[in-house]
Amino acid sequence: MRILIVDDNKIARAILQQLASQVKDLKVIGECESATDAYNFLQEQPVDLLLLDIEMPGMTGLELTKTMGNKRPVIIFTTSKKEYAAEAFELNVADYIVKPVTPARFLQAIDKARELVESNSTDVEQSDDEFVFIRDSNVVRRLKMDDILFAEAMGDYVKLYVPGKFYAIHTTLKSVSERLPASRFIRTHRSYIVAVSKIDTVQDGALIINDIPVPVADTYRSALNKRMNIL
Repeated sequence: MRILIVDDNKIARAILQQLASQVKDLKVIGECESATDAYNFLQEQPVDLLLLDIEMPGMTGLELTKTMGNKRPVIIFTTSKKEYAAEAFELNVADYIVKPVTPARFLQAIDKARELVESNSTDVEQSDDEFVFIRDSNVVRRLKMDDILFAEAMGDYVKLYVPGKFYAIHTTLKSVSERLPASRFIRTHRSYIVAVSKIDTVQDGALIINDIPVPVADTYRSALNKRMNIL
């Protein structure tokens, strides 16, 4: 992977350069002290991965990311501050490392980035519908949309079910519904949203998804039947 390191701190750049040099398929092709320099660099040379600081003089790393839109390299943020994590992950970056960057944490982030770079190399355009980020305890976690079976409202929390487990996140079902693409998910009950493609059977007024029964309220039954295109 071709890497560009962007950080206004010379020591931070040197640490990332040294970590990258120990991984065979990584090649650092440039270093920039500012987001503006990085922007100009990216106009002239192809880059697979940005190791990008956030707080820099002038343009921040977050602002640079927003200027690039969808046509951009895979990004790993490296920063000394934790408070930007939620905003950063909303930009669909590969990972967010809080300094100091340890070898183990660096390799973990690189593995995530490599997966995204390889998927991009197959000319499959990444879209906002491919994954969603959730806050799981103190960790911001990336979930593939295709792994989500259904969402269940439980008081002040929503449980997102994936095969073999679920994640309880402090939010509302309305907020979750706004993040899940309507082309894949549908409301079946005031407390449930399901992935239409994950429905196995319908029996006794309930859906069966991965051997778990999910209720269907009369209010939503007609819309569900249309979406299922039952013969």
